[in-house]
Amino acid sequence: MVIKNLVRGLGALSLALAPLLPPPAAQSAQAAQTAQAAQAAPAAEVTTLADAVGLLKVTEEDRAGYTRASFRHWTAGEDTADGCDTSAEVLLAEAVVAPTVGTGCKLTGGRWTSYFDGQEVTDAGSLDVAHLVALGEAWDSGASAWTAGRREAYANDQGADVSLVAVTSRTNRRKSDHDPADWMPPSPEVQCRYTGEWVSTKLRWQLTADDRELEALKVYAEGPCEDTIVRYTPAS
Repeated sequence: MVIKNLVRGLGALSLALAPLLPPPAAQSAQAAQTAQAAQAAPAAEVTTLADAVGLLKVTEEDRAGYTRASFRHWTAGEDTADGCDTSAEVLLAEAVVAPTVGTGCKLTGGRWTSYFDGQEVTDAGSLDVAHLVALGEAWDSGASAWTAGRREAYANDQGADVSLVAVTSRTNRRKSDHDPADWMPPSPEVQCRYTGEWVSTKLRWQLTADDRELEALKVYAEGPCEDTIVRYTPAS
């Protein structure tokens, strides 16, 4: 009798749970989708700065035909429903103290630390969202051969935290489209970070380096930044 009651109890429990569980076919479909998503996502590469520099392909640069209009930006960002474009979403993500978001994604208040120079900023209008590897440098390094769609993806890349950064407008103007052979952040504390993220961005997008750039990177990779780790995920 006890066994019969136990069997009945288990049967009732199964019936109660049945509506909560997806049918076997749905479970199989969900498992397949999860596996497919895991296969589709490229794995992050992790290496030392010196080894990462060694992965860069070296070629001559060519600025012929470049215009900023070749890289469509800014687009609607990752959240197309928030009313903010890519640059505003980067500012929101990098805020030390979150600003108030008003109509038309107008940002008021908030606080940021400018990456390149360490300046504390409380006015979003004083900041630029900079391409760590500038558009002109990207063009020189291989983007001239890309499709318009890939250049747009590069110019609005929020898939890697290091591609787009909030910095003071003044310092971004000084950086312009220079590579590390001609410009480094004025704040020494971030120069190793910058070098690692420069190489990371180039590897992510399979961009090349010229001879002077490579030599400048080696100076940091084999000297003060030898302990820097580079992480990157190849862009699709």
